[in-house]
Amino acid sequence: MNGSGILVGLAVGIAQGVLEWLPVSSEGNVALLLSALGRTPERVVAFALFVHLGTALSATVYYHGELRELAAVTPRWRPSRAFDEELASVTFLAVGTLVSGVVGLAAYASLTGLFTASAGGGLLAAIGGLLVLTGAFQYAVRDVGGGRATPDGVDAVAVGVAQGLAILPGVSRSGVTAGTLLLRGHEPNRAFRLSFLLAIPASVGGGLLAYVDTGIGIGALAAAVALGAAAATGYATIGALLRTADRLPFWGVCVCLGALSLTGALLAA
Repeated sequence: MNGSGILVGLAVGIAQGVLEWLPVSSEGNVALLLSALGRTPERVVAFALFVHLGTALSATVYYHGELRELAAVTPRWRPSRAFDEELASVTFLAVGTLVSGVVGLAAYASLTGLFTASAGGGLLAAIGGLLVLTGAFQYAVRDVGGGRATPDGVDAVAVGVAQGLAILPGVSRSGVTAGTLLLRGHEPNRAFRLSFLLAIPASVGGGLLAYVDTGIGIGALAAAVALGAAAATGYATIGALLRTADRLPFWGVCVCLGALSLTGALLAA
């Protein structure tokens, strides 16, 4: 194991730990960082997905109280009570996870292969375009929302589809899932809470899928450093960053980063 691999793992883990809580596509920006550090396109997407395992641990620890409450009421779940106020979040997480898994697998199989097979410029263009689209979506939903607190079946399916598509680098998972909930009339704090609870199983699944499918092109020690840095940085920053996520114009950040990536792709062509 050489020192450069460990430094790459540390840099990627810190970036993931900060960016995961902001609606700017942590995966897309980590992929851009890895490309800038000279990693080959075929490994970039896999490694960017893999480090989500670290922030999944952060979110699990941060939300442990709510997860414990959900686990306590789950034995009382019945189909007839699926969307009762007490059990609606359990049903939302279960259905949303199932839908996002199906959609995510299809997206990974049909589109991520195009990213990993492309040249560096093609990867930059794809990420840039998706970042711009993410920013445009966030701009469109910036003033919507309502007072709903209890999710229903339509919420679960719609957010599951949005989260499944967010396996693609450049699509902000929190941006599209929280934005979808805002369109459905949920208030912002509730939307982000549901978004990050749903992210935990999706992040674990996406990270393991990438590792099993293609490997991450980095040694075991560097991988451990990346996950440790992502988990530690993520836990240290989650509270402060979540408080800013619905107040600052991150749609503009996505558009600017996307434009820079598209410019880089043109220069690399």
